[in-house]
Amino acid sequence: MSKDAGKPVILDQSMVGRLSRMDAMQGAEMAQEASRRRKLQLARIPSALARIDTGDFGLCVDCDEEIVLGRLRIDPTYTLCVSCANKTI
Repeated sequence: MSKDAGKPVILDQSMVGRLSRMDAMQGAEMAQEASRRRKLQLARIPSALARIDTGDFGLCVDCDEEIVLGRLRIDPTYTLCVSCANKTI
């Protein structure tokens, strides 16, 4: 997404119809959420690297069971096994 996608939408009714404005506002909110998620993901990387250094990588922080390799392949920053992750939902 471009940097402009997350900027506030100018509500000028003479230039854009109501549905187009709603689409633009939704697009801006989606861009902001995507940016928030990227920042959160980047913030989790140092913690995953620290777990590698201490030998705790791949172990659930709640129950100390191994996190299945497939889950870590999806996202190496996961800290919970599937069972514990399902408990938090």
